[in-house]
Amino acid sequence: MKKSIVKLFVIFAVTAGTLASCSSSDESTPSGPSSSFTANANDFKGTINDGVVTLVAGATYKLTGKIQVNSGATLTIPAGTRIEGTGGTSAYIAVAQGGKINILGTAANPVVMTSGLTTKNAGDWGGLVICGKAPINRGTVTAQSEVADLTYGGTVANDNSGVIQYLRIEYSGAAFNTEKEFNGVSFFGVGSGTVVENVEVYHGADDGFEFFGGTVNTSNLISIGNEDDQFDWTEGWNGTNTNWYGKLAFGKGNRGIEADNYEFNFDANPVSNPTITNLTLIGAGSAADATAYPENQALKLRRGTKGMFSNVVLKDFKTGYDVEHDQTISFVGTTLKGTNTKFEGIGSNAKGKKTDGSSVTNEVINPVFTESAAATGAGNGTATPSWATGWTVGF
Repeated sequence: MKKSIVKLFVIFAVTAGTLASCSSSDESTPSGPSSSFTANANDFKGTINDGVVTLVAGATYKLTGKIQVNSGATLTIPAGTRIEGTGGTSAYIAVAQGGKINILGTAANPVVMTSGLTTKNAGDWGGLVICGKAPINRGTVTAQSEVADLTYGGTVANDNSGVIQYLRIEYSGAAFNTEKEFNGVSFFGVGSGTVVENVEVYHGADDGFEFFGGTVNTSNLISIGNEDDQFDWTEGWNGTNTNWYGKLAFGKGNRGIEADNYEFNFDANPVSNPTITNLTLIGAGSAADATAYPENQALKLRRGTKGMFSNVVLKDFKTGYDVEHDQTISFVGTTLKGTNTKFEGIGSNAKGKKTDGSSVTNEVINPVFTESAAATGAGNGTATPSWATGWTVGF
């Protein structure tokens, strides 16, 4: 009888311990790398040097200074999180080489980075800067970013700086001076291992998106009302892209796309050579005020860039395809071409200018495009693309 009681007691104790163990496991927070950095929602700034920092989904973080994610560290921003920047050039988010940012918004709950001021204006805060290890063509393997002063470039074409999905950036582009200011998103040598999908930059003070070399690919990008170019690339960027929509607004702005190989060496390698399928660019009108819109071109292709565009809708610009410099002109019709382009309210479909400033004939420049009245651009002509529904603004 005593042995039976003892056995029952042992069985009960083991069972209770097992249940307690299961209960404790169920109620614990998800496991993962810890970090020495603590995110303060009311004073969000500092340097993340290690581990994974995950913000609280749906919370608002006041970006009062620089957030920098260093090599070996990761910043994860869940769906519905809001980051409100103040302080101009002192408030921005930068990812250094080897660091990662995971922005995990959804169509129903995008991540929003915006101004924290009561009256919001372009340039209220910096923007998002990402530095990777993919190739650039400046003549050195690496370089220093023009904002954030971080190293970028290298030899790792498939470098991975994280995942960016369903992100909206508003009122960014704070200026250091008349020549230097933040873009909405600056990709410095970012590699093809980085995921960039469904991102909008709205009413920034400089470019919407700018690519400084690298190999990053993108899909579903929207750039509306940014006060310089809606899209910009240089330094040998090569990427495969689908669904770009750009529109000038707010009475100020320049080109839909400004594209360079490299400013100081038009022959530099690797040559800028992106592919963009499904593109819509909307300007301010072919006869828009030249002071407010001094560079009234849908695509400015210069300084030796290549690029292949297909299914293109261009509306309300003085010039559609504007090609400049001898190297760039030499690519026209082969490795620089817009296939199936629909022109609406465009003053001149295409024009070209040699390095010496002289014009080129229509016979030389017109092969830069073919026409198609059936082109749909980013998906719905000049109207809101279906993939932009629910998470975007400004249409």
